[in-house]
Amino acid sequence: MFMQWIAMAPPPGANGAQSHSSPMFTMGWLALMVAIFYFIMIRPQRRREKERKALISSIKAGDRVLLSSGILGDIANVKEKTLVVRIAEKTKIEVLKSAVSQVLEEKSDLPAEVKS
Repeated sequence: MFMQWIAMAPPPGANGAQSHSSPMFTMGWLALMVAIFYFIMIRPQRRREKERKALISSIKAGDRVLLSSGILGDIANVKEKTLVVRIAEKTKIEVLKSAVSQVLEEKSDLPAEVKS
């Protein structure tokens, strides 16, 4: 369908002559659109994923974290794929490393959404 649309000739101009665009021009526009899509969508997504993996791999015992469920806690133990998080006195939960959404800098530090 798309190739048929590209192959269709444009309607005649005011003087009755048809203007034809070269296939190289069309391919150039297509390449430009793919490049724009890459730099706007794919590249930033890869960068965010790389930063997230670095964040998860840098977690250590004693860090204060915010989980994706909204739970705040301190890391008690780091395992291969999971974390043991202390959320209250004598209360620990085991969560996947991917559940961490943010590592908080200080014990009293809260995300901006919670402060307001």
